[in-house]
Amino acid sequence: MKTVKITICSIIVLFLTNCATKSKGKIAANITYEIECMGVELDGSQTLKSWGTGRNYSDACEQAKKNAVRDVLFVGIKKGRDECNAIPILIDLQAKFRNEDYFNKFFADGGEYAQYVNTKDERILDKVERDKMKNDESRTHGVVVRVLRSELKNKMIKDGIIK
Repeated sequence: MKTVKITICSIIVLFLTNCATKSKGKIAANITYEIECMGVELDGSQTLKSWGTGRNYSDACEQAKKNAVRDVLFVGIKKGRDECNAIPILIDLQAKFRNEDYFNKFFADGGEYAQYVNTKDERILDKVERDKMKNDESRTHGVVVRVLRSELKNKMIKDGIIK
């Protein structure tokens, strides 16, 4: 009986250590991070913690900015403080697909999205101790950004996306 218990425990330990070594360093690629509300300013802008993945920090930061603007436009911010608007700017789900060319150009590298998001609220300690995950192919970084929601909404009205 004692040998059976030792054998079972040995098998369990071997199984657990084998599983741990296979997944080491690849966790960041399999987790999706939700954008989180950190607060709302009196000018209507939203301070968010956004996540982006890229080859290096610069790529990941730009992707985090795009993700923040995208969520404010199409998804709404549901995680974090209740102050942020959970209702997206574009309530019509088909608007994204009807205006696909417009949004492809809007979110292109160096596109207009960058005028409506900045990292002005990121503090020096946030810069020193950034949230980051790394695997062999890419890096995932958490960045504090401010999305100018009211200006973004005005842009969508001006361009005829919202009627």
